[in-house]
Amino acid sequence: MTDESKAPVAKRVPHERTHHGDTVVDDYAWLAEKDDPDTLAYLKAENAYTEAKTAHLAGLREQLFGEIRQRTQETDLSVPYRMGRFWFYTRTVEGQQYPIYCRVPMADQAETTPPATGDGAPLPDEEVLLDGNALAEGHEFFTLGAFDISPDGNRLAYSTDFTGDERYTLKIKDLRTGEVLPDEVPDTFYGTAWSYDGGTLFYLTVDDVWRPYRVWRHTVGTPTSEDVIVYEEPDERFWVGVDLTRSQRYILVEAGSKITSEVRVIPSDDPTAEPALIAPRRQGVEYSVEHHGHRFLILHNDGAEDFELAYTSVDNPTGWATMVPHEPGIRLESVDAFAEHLVISLRKDGLSGLRILPLGETDGYDMRFPEPIYSVNIDANYEYQTGLVRLRYTSLTTPESVYDYDLATGELLLRKRKPVKPGPDGREFDPADYEQHREWALADDGTRVPISLIRRKGTPKDGSAPCVLYGYGSYESSMDPWFSVPRLSLLDRGMVFAVAHIRGGGEMGRHWYEDGKLLAKKNTFSDFVACAQHLAKSGWTSPDRLVARGGSAGGLLMGAVANLAPHAFTAIVAEVPFVDPLTSILDPSLPLTVMEWEEWGNPLADAEVYAYMKSYSPYENVAPVEYPAILAASSLNDTRVLYHEPTKWVARLRATAPDGHYLLKTEMGAGHGGPSGRYDAWKDEAFIAAWILDRVGLAT
Repeated sequence: MTDESKAPVAKRVPHERTHHGDTVVDDYAWLAEKDDPDTLAYLKAENAYTEAKTAHLAGLREQLFGEIRQRTQETDLSVPYRMGRFWFYTRTVEGQQYPIYCRVPMADQAETTPPATGDGAPLPDEEVLLDGNALAEGHEFFTLGAFDISPDGNRLAYSTDFTGDERYTLKIKDLRTGEVLPDEVPDTFYGTAWSYDGGTLFYLTVDDVWRPYRVWRHTVGTPTSEDVIVYEEPDERFWVGVDLTRSQRYILVEAGSKITSEVRVIPSDDPTAEPALIAPRRQGVEYSVEHHGHRFLILHNDGAEDFELAYTSVDNPTGWATMVPHEPGIRLESVDAFAEHLVISLRKDGLSGLRILPLGETDGYDMRFPEPIYSVNIDANYEYQTGLVRLRYTSLTTPESVYDYDLATGELLLRKRKPVKPGPDGREFDPADYEQHREWALADDGTRVPISLIRRKGTPKDGSAPCVLYGYGSYESSMDPWFSVPRLSLLDRGMVFAVAHIRGGGEMGRHWYEDGKLLAKKNTFSDFVACAQHLAKSGWTSPDRLVARGGSAGGLLMGAVANLAPHAFTAIVAEVPFVDPLTSILDPSLPLTVMEWEEWGNPLADAEVYAYMKSYSPYENVAPVEYPAILAASSLNDTRVLYHEPTKWVARLRATAPDGHYLLKTEMGAGHGGPSGRYDAWKDEAFIAAWILDRVGLAT
């Protein structure tokens, strides 16, 4: 019988790894054997230890979960979006974990105001397309991959995953009869596209290392064994995708690596046609394609670091003519085409934005929003002939809001703001009770790094307030400000929440990403430390009150800053953390590895990359120092960051710096995103929040 009050001690089984003349002994490599009974026993022992060490927080966890639930309108209705002759939407019902996917017919094709019910009840004439709760019945985990309505509205392609490993089973439902057809394909990936008549479905499958590499064509009603490979990508650095243009005229077959892309098109009314290449791939050139009338729109970075918009003829797509020229500092991210307007999603001065280009114009205008920091992005827009553009807006103080933008008048029509119900004190939520700020930290090399912050008004700025500093900093992903109901429970207890917009992300344009990848990756980590130090110097918090948090590649960040500046933080939350990157990137048989070489470098082939990665890898650099308290969370079925990375990391921390406070919590039936149901996700968040509050002395 084990003593759950004592930290588990992982056995040591020396395993040698030699590259570029460097031999490393990894005592915990055996933990990568997922089916080894010793591995499973160790994970269960860690979970038991974590539960024992946090048992005193059980009441607080329940309280926090209750606060999340109390503030959430559990029975709710999303804003319906138009597609064909229907309004589509989702519903949630109090007590149920998953959304219900529905539609209602339009009474009039000219109607533009989406239907709504004040209490989240079903709309009149509702048709339930899928009930996530019914699909999930009998399963510990459930997530939906594809949800794709055919252009004629008669069929639904959907896919399901019941383990969290992101291997989806694809099915087709006939919406006229309600019958799920026998056309079933296992082990598919995200991404589907219908032909114009809804008789042909394109889908993706992955290779042995989980790389989507094949596009298939399936004719509805025929055996899936007769499906045809439309495109296969042989280069292991590239993955493929498939999509239907908003005009519904073309199917896009996209191939891309981290820095290079290539697109082919198939007329949607001729689905058996050979895919036509828009432009051959050139190393380092990225481009995307959208259809607009007689032309294809091309968003590209050929000689344009922050991208420019060009166009080419549908009939002869050989040359690109510039439409919106490159402007350094304004990163063009995507273009959405409508019959009479284009909408460009862009990034400027660390903020997301939207630019409207009426047909025939090249300058257009940028939409303006009242708050100093915010996030805005294009939402569900399936209509090509429309005068309205659906967008989604939020900030640290403004709950997620859905608008329709009238392209003719410039009016923003608020369709819905996510309800926030009164908290435990019975008071209505008021954004005016909170304040958000933008600060700038100074990095080691003089670079100014933006920080977004929120606090409840009245929270002192004398160094006494505890703070959570969140970061990511990889893959050009921007951590734009977002509203969070669970975060209110921390703010109302006197905590500050901050987001460090560090290099490696995309907040400040393409150069911001380039300066935080490959052999510049350490800028990501030093930027985060600079943000932490700035918050302390400015009186927002102090090192003994500061908690760092990040997940996935942001978990790598957590492990790196724990080694780089352990005394800058009192605690660290590392979720599904990529803390053993060198071991993983050295193994091309692991999921995604070869595709990742253009992000991190190839340590197999390049001794300089090997040495650089080894110098910052959290697992490689655990030292006998005083670390902050660490909570590491992972999932056994995660295919993106394998469970054994945080498991090995915690084992080495305990062996090397045994006086620390290290906890490992492994979800035994989930994937990269953690628990799938909303109540389970809230409980997971309450667990982390309770631990954070405990570490800063607010667990009362």
